[in-house]
Amino acid sequence: MARPDAARRVKSYSAATGYVYQYYFFEVRPARRGFATGNEYIYMVSADRKSAFPVRIFVSSKAVREWGNAAGRPLTGTEEYAAAKMRLFQAFDEIEDFAARPADLIVDAANLDALLKKLDV
Repeated sequence: MARPDAARRVKSYSAATGYVYQYYFFEVRPARRGFATGNEYIYMVSADRKSAFPVRIFVSSKAVREWGNAAGRPLTGTEEYAAAKMRLFQAFDEIEDFAARPADLIVDAANLDALLKKLDV
């Protein structure tokens, strides 16, 4: 988990939608969505370099467990973080004007494998 006083490394992402977003990782914490448990990765995102908003990416524990069973090894924390980050990039690429209508994003059994394949995991 990141410390609130930690120095942040701001990065840029040029989305397929034409927008350029600045973002930085803020923290990860255990979370629950309905009956599902997992980890919530929070990024702070800006589309105008003036204001930032949080984007929450929920990574389902069940999906991570199922992936591990199918792959024959557990998913590492670094790989889980990478899947969350790939989901963030996917949202930037697919949602026009993401800043105007940010969404909470989910990594679950339906998309975890595809996100990890982009990383050759």
